[in-house]
Amino acid sequence: MKFTKMQGAGNDFIVIDNRRETLSEDQLSALARNFCRRRFSIGADGLMAVENAKKGGDFRMAFFNTDGSPGEMCGNGARCIAKYGYENGLSDVKAVIETPAGIVEAERLGRELYAVKLNAITRFDGDLQLSACGETFSCSYLELGDPGLPHLVVPWPKLRKADEGKLRQIGKALRSHPRLSKGANVNFYDIEEGNIFERTFERGVEDFTLACGTGTGCLAAVLISQGIVSENPVKVETAGGQLAVDVERSGSEITGLRLIGPAVTVAEGETKTDLER
Repeated sequence: MKFTKMQGAGNDFIVIDNRRETLSEDQLSALARNFCRRRFSIGADGLMAVENAKKGGDFRMAFFNTDGSPGEMCGNGARCIAKYGYENGLSDVKAVIETPAGIVEAERLGRELYAVKLNAITRFDGDLQLSACGETFSCSYLELGDPGLPHLVVPWPKLRKADEGKLRQIGKALRSHPRLSKGANVNFYDIEEGNIFERTFERGVEDFTLACGTGTGCLAAVLISQGIVSENPVKVETAGGQLAVDVERSGSEITGLRLIGPAVTVAEGETKTDLER
């Protein structure tokens, strides 16, 4: 089976052309669990399948986490699959990508620089108090698209020097908090000397990833809406590199989130893994 390995700010993915492979959702789920295993297989944070459009877009993006669970959308993944679409003749400089959470518009800004307009904010709770591990955390909860991709935004002082074990324990507890029916990606952030730093504990991966595009979009929305930052686009440093979010507004209402960042092809190849179909 042919594949392409891609990454956006260190968030890495395996891309396959399911127009050719014609795998079912169950087979793609099994493929993700198999191929995403680091050291035992190709290794990645997720698997994306390019499929034929169903609603007038250029193509459709199906996303699966490392544990095989389907994802509503992935911001860094959308930039990468936009690059794949452009370089494989599926779209022009601008692309309309169908995702389970709705239509995503993408644009090629450079050979390895892409922008995607994230799904609209469909839920925004800026003051959610959640208790976990004996502490109470003031969080913001957002969903993007429909069905909504859930995120928590959580301030964490001195995040760069945070105890890894404690941060992972808190991230795991908040990710599956009983008050959150779908769970959530947990985006910790800190602002130090004007620089925004973020770390995300992602559901489906069940650990920290080097970056989370939709999470960065949610973080930027919170920072702008709460007046914590005023500079726009909002520049956010992640462990895998810098992302920028252009927060579009009409008065006090956020009308759009445009995520800008790298999209890099790492390798193209063919796997010899024998997968039961």
